[in-house]
Amino acid sequence: MVGLVALSEAAFREYREELSRDYAQDKVRAGVWSAEEAEDRAARDLDELLPEGTATKGHFLYAVRDESVQATVGNLWLAVFESSVGRSVWVYDILIHEQFRRQGYGARTLGLLEEKARELGAGSVGLHVFGHNDAARALYAKTGYDTTSIVMSKRLDAGEG
Repeated sequence: MVGLVALSEAAFREYREELSRDYAQDKVRAGVWSAEEAEDRAARDLDELLPEGTATKGHFLYAVRDESVQATVGNLWLAVFESSVGRSVWVYDILIHEQFRRQGYGARTLGLLEEKARELGAGSVGLHVFGHNDAARALYAKTGYDTTSIVMSKRLDAGEG
């Protein structure tokens, strides 16, 4: 049985380190940040978004637990937002730990996310996925997520003109 469990402070500290590292690497790979600045910028972004850690108002941090294997298989971070089109949930991070990938946990976690969004009164769920994350993009498309915006870039060689 897979479920969401509120992240403890100790688990949050461990998750935050992994999240910060992965976010920095994704930003570098996407060509948005330099390797030299990435770690500091990622940490700063997380500090701004979660100034009170797990107690930050409107943000919800979970461990994804599978009781049948007695393991935490991933993490989920979401927030609730109000706008002129209604309440929505924004997914800041969905992470399935490496050893549990390709076993259906991603799709199950998205189902749990949608249940939680409904409980919170949200009419929609949104998220960002890096273009280089083909596996996540395929999962989101397979589970009914539509592309609503695309940002594209092209690297130019120094000699190109």
